[in-house]
Amino acid sequence: MDSKVVKITKKGQATIPKYLREKFGFKDRAIVAESGKGVLFKPFPDISEEKGSPREVIEEARETDIRKEKTLEQR
Repeated sequence: MDSKVVKITKKGQATIPKYLREKFGFKDRAIVAESGKGVLFKPFPDISEEKGSPREVIEEARETDIRKEKTLEQR
């Protein structure tokens, strides 16, 4: 595990080194969690990468709703 010392400002801000941001895919947000060994920073998932474009997400939700409606009509 590679370690690096970073400065923390009076506002509690610290810079994640560039090579770590690139390696783990950090963008403009991060998830911060307490762990047994300290503080864990994880990249915030990009919805468009995980679920597709907003249009694809909406279309998928509509298709799901249509399937649910058909199932209810058959009962």
